[in-house]
Amino acid sequence: MNNKFNVRPLMISLLIIFYLSACTVSVASQVKLNDNLVATPELEKQEQAAVVQPSATPTLEIFKTSTPDTRILPTDWQDWPIIPEATNRSREIFKVGQAKGVNLNAFSKIGDCQNVKESFMGIYDTGRYFLLDSQNDWQQTIDQFKGFYNRDSLAFGQGLNVAAALSPLHADPINCQSGENPIQCELRVINPAYAFIRFERWYPDVTPPETYEKYLRQIIDQVIEHGTVPILMTKADNVEGGQQINQIIVNLAYEYDIPLYNWWKAAQALPNRGLDPKRDDLFHIDPEYAWTEQSAYGLGTLDSIWKGTSGN
Repeated sequence: MNNKFNVRPLMISLLIIFYLSACTVSVASQVKLNDNLVATPELEKQEQAAVVQPSATPTLEIFKTSTPDTRILPTDWQDWPIIPEATNRSREIFKVGQAKGVNLNAFSKIGDCQNVKESFMGIYDTGRYFLLDSQNDWQQTIDQFKGFYNRDSLAFGQGLNVAAALSPLHADPINCQSGENPIQCELRVINPAYAFIRFERWYPDVTPPETYEKYLRQIIDQVIEHGTVPILMTKADNVEGGQQINQIIVNLAYEYDIPLYNWWKAAQALPNRGLDPKRDDLFHIDPEYAWTEQSAYGLGTLDSIWKGTSGN
């Protein structure tokens, strides 16, 4: 699978309007989590204890075909395309979602502060964006999902991790029902046809990678069970070392046969590999360059998966 689009940095001056600190910005429309909850190992134990387990783990059918599996192996994930194509499994999930009545004009962005609307596709609801000639047909996708770009979801938050996203302790008390976790709340309220999923690793020196995988798997299961097509995303940073988290993300995308937006690959061509040189955390992406690229490739991904699953 080859990318059809060569996205270049778009109108840097537009990003000045959106230049906010992604993980520290206070956005009026942003979902407000409980300010009294401070991320500590003790709280992590409480969150894990409070994780809502699915009533029944959905049975995932393995797509069987008489033709050879020509997908690139997970071990070669750095060669995976930036913009994915729809998979057989994603088409199946889309059909289930249609039957369940998901909102075909809605998508969600589930994850931590790297998914804040200022850095990830919010511009496409503002009228201040610019499309290259090779991207003109993406306008149809912008129109299809109008109103869902410039919002922060109920399953988004500063420091939200895979365990916290499954805990009712982090659900918005105003919009979420009693006992709902942030994932369940977002799926119920927005009822999206598609959902981008991207979480960083918390306590990089403490949390075992297998713990991250366990909770990310539960999130994927809940999204699929709802009838929403999950779109996983790799991350630009390697704060945990050895690309452990990206490898887990890719392994799950391959196992579930669901789309993967390879943001890591796109970020490699940017200055400082897309990371903010003004911060010393080797985690936040650069507002000057990376926000535009992340948004543009994200739109291209949504365009590819929407048209590839719906037949538009």
